[in-house]
Amino acid sequence: MVRLIALSNPRAAQAFIDYMASRNIDIKLMPEGEGQFALWLADSQLEVEAHAELEAFLQNPMAEKYQAASWDMAESRTARFYYPRQGIMASLKQNSGPFTLFIMVVCIVVYAGLTLGFGNDVFSLLHFPAGESQQWQLWRLFTHALLHFSATHIIFNLLWWWVLGGRIEKQSGSAKLMQLFLLTALFSGLGQYVFDGPAFGGMSGVVYALLGYLWLMGTLAPERGLSIEPAYVGFMLLWLVVGFFEPFGMAIANMAHLFGLVSGCAIGLFDAKLRKAT
Repeated sequence: MVRLIALSNPRAAQAFIDYMASRNIDIKLMPEGEGQFALWLADSQLEVEAHAELEAFLQNPMAEKYQAASWDMAESRTARFYYPRQGIMASLKQNSGPFTLFIMVVCIVVYAGLTLGFGNDVFSLLHFPAGESQQWQLWRLFTHALLHFSATHIIFNLLWWWVLGGRIEKQSGSAKLMQLFLLTALFSGLGQYVFDGPAFGGMSGVVYALLGYLWLMGTLAPERGLSIEPAYVGFMLLWLVVGFFEPFGMAIANMAHLFGLVSGCAIGLFDAKLRKAT
C-alpha cells in the first residue's frame, strides 16, 4: 500500500474515499493518532492517478461530485476505518522516516553521555562555537541542537520532533527534513548566541521551526498535504510567550525558540510561493 496523505477531518477523507471507490480505486482510512487519519492506496500502480485526484479534491472538497459519490456509496460501504495492530517500534517507523529516527537516536546517545559521567566532554565537543579557537569548528553550528540537559527536556523535544518532523519527512522526504534541521538549527542557534552566549542546547529551536513551517504550508499551500492543527499552534505560541517569564526558575532558550519559529515560517513561505510559481 502507498500512503497518500494524512488529514485531520475523517468526514472529508471519507468523501474522497467514496469518490475513488466509484472509480474502482480502493483507498483505506487509517487513524494515526494526534487527530490525524491517513489515506492509503491499495494498488501502487494507480499512485499517479490517485495523487492527481487528491490534489483536485483538496482544492475543492465540497464539489458536487464528491457529495454525490458519498450518497451513492453510503449503502455499500462496509467499513469506515481500519485499525492495524502494531507495536511501539512499528508505530514509530510508520509515522516517521529514517532521518527523524536517526536524530532521535543521536539525541538519546548524547543525553546518555551527558548523564553517565561525560557531561563536560560531551558539552565541550558539541556546544555552539565560542571564541576564535572554535570559529572554524563548523559542526558546532548544528550539534548544539543534539544537547539536552534533563529527562523532561529531551522527552518534550523528541516527542515534538517525532510528531512534526515525521509528518514532514513522510510527506516531503528525508532531504527536506534534513534541510530544515540544518538551516533552522543554524538560525535558532545564532539568535540564541547573540543574545545569551554559547551555553545552551536542545532541539526546541528546530521544533518551533517545524511548527512554523507546517503552519505556513498548511495556510498557503494546503494541496501539499502539510499542515498543523490550530490547537498545537496555539499551545506552542502560548508556551513561547510564557518562556520569556522563565516560570519556576527554568532556564529557557527563548531566543532560539523565537528565531526558530521565524526561520521555519520563512522557509514555509518560500516553499509555498515557489511551488505555486512553478
